Amino acid sequence: QVQLVESGGGLVQAGGSLRLSCEASERTVRTYVMAWFRQAPGKEREFVALINWTGGTTDYGDSVKGRFTISRDNAKITVYLQMNSLKPEDTAVYYCAAGSNINYSPRLYPFWGQGTQVTVSS
Repeated sequence: QVQLVESGGGLVQAGGSLRLSCEASERTVRTYVMAWFRQAPGKEREFVALINWTGGTTDYGDSVKGRFTISRDNAKITVYLQMNSLKPEDTAVYYCAAGSNINYSPRLYPFWGQGTQVTVSS
């Protein structure tokens, strides 16, 4: 019943920036934690970032730490992923996920968006 809608994907040059959005249909204990994952062709789905609705706790994957920032807008029930200093290796489908606890494995998130393509050209 929880629905997540992603937007903001597209094509950007290396070194550029892009901001992704994920709007949730509900804010409950089941969506206490919002996270971003990504998956490139032929690779495993990779943890990118997470945030909780209360307290502002955040965490990032090692490959994006220092370049990406996750934030929230409580009024809109929306989370954002600000991506700076983008590299070609950041090219992937980016997925928004929601769950009741802080986790780093995609297997532990019950709710997912459809994904949005991010392509970084060299």
